[in-house]
Amino acid sequence: MLISFLFIITAHAQYYLRGEIRDEKNNLLSNARILLHSTGYIYSSGSSGSFGIMTTKHVDSVTITLDGYQALSIKLETAKFHSLVLKTLYTSANLQKNRLLSFTRNLKPGERRNWTVGTETYNSLLENEFVLAEKYPETGFAINTDKASYSNVRRFLNMNTTVPPDAVRTEELLNYFSFKYLPPPEDSVFGFHSYVSECPWNKTNQLLTLQISARKLDPEKIPPSNLVFLIDISGSMDMPNRLPLLKSAFTLLVNNLRDKDTISIVVYGSTIGVWLQPTSGKEKEKIRKSIEDLYPGGSTPGESGIRTAYNLAKSQFIKGGNNRVILATDGDFNVGQTSDDELEKLITLHQQSGIYLTCLGVGMGNYKDSKLEVLAKKGNGNFAYLDNEREAEKVLVKELTQTLYSVADDAFLNIDFNADLVKQYRLIGFDNKWKALVDSVSELDGGEVGSGHSVIALFELEPVFAAGQPVTNMPNLAKINVRYKLPNDTLQRYTSYRCPYNVTSFASLPADYRFASSVAMFAGLLKDSKYAQKYTWSDVIKLATESADPKDAIQQEFITIVEKAKKIYSKIRKRKKPIS
Repeated sequence: MLISFLFIITAHAQYYLRGEIRDEKNNLLSNARILLHSTGYIYSSGSSGSFGIMTTKHVDSVTITLDGYQALSIKLETAKFHSLVLKTLYTSANLQKNRLLSFTRNLKPGERRNWTVGTETYNSLLENEFVLAEKYPETGFAINTDKASYSNVRRFLNMNTTVPPDAVRTEELLNYFSFKYLPPPEDSVFGFHSYVSECPWNKTNQLLTLQISARKLDPEKIPPSNLVFLIDISGSMDMPNRLPLLKSAFTLLVNNLRDKDTISIVVYGSTIGVWLQPTSGKEKEKIRKSIEDLYPGGSTPGESGIRTAYNLAKSQFIKGGNNRVILATDGDFNVGQTSDDELEKLITLHQQSGIYLTCLGVGMGNYKDSKLEVLAKKGNGNFAYLDNEREAEKVLVKELTQTLYSVADDAFLNIDFNADLVKQYRLIGFDNKWKALVDSVSELDGGEVGSGHSVIALFELEPVFAAGQPVTNMPNLAKINVRYKLPNDTLQRYTSYRCPYNVTSFASLPADYRFASSVAMFAGLLKDSKYAQKYTWSDVIKLATESADPKDAIQQEFITIVEKAKKIYSKIRKRKKPIS
């Protein structure tokens, strides 16, 4: 009897497999899938990348898998602590390369410092400089619909404080405004219009204003949407301009839902999980109540929330539909994977899934502009900053189709200047991150373009022919090619346009284009650009006042914003003035 008892004890002896899982850069990997061969049971690594598994064997074998990494099968001894490394798949590694917003071959970046404000973070940008057209005739930029920088700049100025230079993304300020929409030809996704005029801040140079307009979707033909609201309800969101603002914003969006749309809500904070199961847009009252019942508390496990939201979006995936996660947060991730690089990798793994990512930033103090901008771009999506309820209405109601419904993906514009007409050129805005510029394997980053969206791009040109010099029978100024894909399609498509060289006086430009120039000048002063030395805040106010649409409240507000900036920055200059 005693012998039988000892045999049973030995047969059911418990051993413990312990260890951690990392990637090749020594980052801990959470949620890796661990198959225990002796039982067939599946476990996963925790938020710290560690694992502990009970087994009846002294030596057992496991297979570890994680999206984007090579599977690892290995025998493990229970007497040891194991540090296991998963190797990145080639395709995943390729996707994780730094991305460029604009690109001119063979140019090397200068030095640049990083900018932070309190605990807010911004990607360090390097302003585009003049480029010799004869040596480098081609340059290009991503076409996208991000507008977050303008509302964030407005927030700083409304707080009577200066703006971090790297928070000023000129192209986002320019394209915050709804300029007159010029529809493309019926058979095209994109339409083009261009003007060459005098440059308002440098009379010896010229200004190329280029407008690219995307096709509008027929409202009756907009496909059904599978939207997952991923809402940060952590303790840091317990401020009037954070969770309460988001609740108002999402309630506004709900009012525009159709019966064929499906809405889910995932939350992360004191709890992580599905707050609202997939629900038809017909049940608006149920969705509104679910939003209203949200309450803040706890830490910020953003990584776990992102994983949960993507898994839910995949489970409800609509083939040919608009599948999108809408992440709303102050960006203060402090549990799980928290660095920009780690979160980039997480989003990159879902990039090819056909699920877009829209990021909505709120709050101040610990607002992480750099983090949300990266996530949106890696998620083939767009990015907005909500500083008040009016901005929420603009983004999620008035511009809903531009924000949520894509007509082109991975869109990139390439422009080839005619060196017989252009001596030098400078792309205004679309400045690259320092990190991407110094990375020798960085790639061009295309953008997602929403329905009916227009992009204004400005180039300052130093012409071959001096002002007043007769120019007749001239060829085109430049040739433009746009590379893009249709949503849910892998086929690369192209469309082209030739910019005529017809010089117009600046005063004769359409008012929208003159107003756009005032916005670019405003951005230059905020960034303390070396190209903004020949004009003042008063010049910007004068040009904006003369060209702004008196019926456009947003353009009129811009004038008051510039006036605030003038007061704030004038005080600083007075303080710096030496005492004689």
